[in-house]
Amino acid sequence: MNENVLGIIAGVLTSISMIPQLIKVIKEKNVEDISLVMLLVLISGLSLWVWYGFMKDELPIILSNAFAVLVNLSLLTCYMMYRKS
Repeated sequence: MNENVLGIIAGVLTSISMIPQLIKVIKEKNVEDISLVMLLVLISGLSLWVWYGFMKDELPIILSNAFAVLVNLSLLTCYMMYRKS
């Protein structure tokens, strides 16, 4: 298998992995089981991957991780909106 194809498949799968969780949170408006620390660490790590992708000029790394950052920022926004004070 071509390494670019492998990278794109891996990027797509990891990028969409949090979408079911985001959909569930939006439908139920419940974030009790979501860890804020996990979200913050994940967004930080994904953001560093985007930066790394720019440094290496690797479009699959940039695009997949930038998309994952957006999904997880959406989840973080939901967390802030739906958390119980």
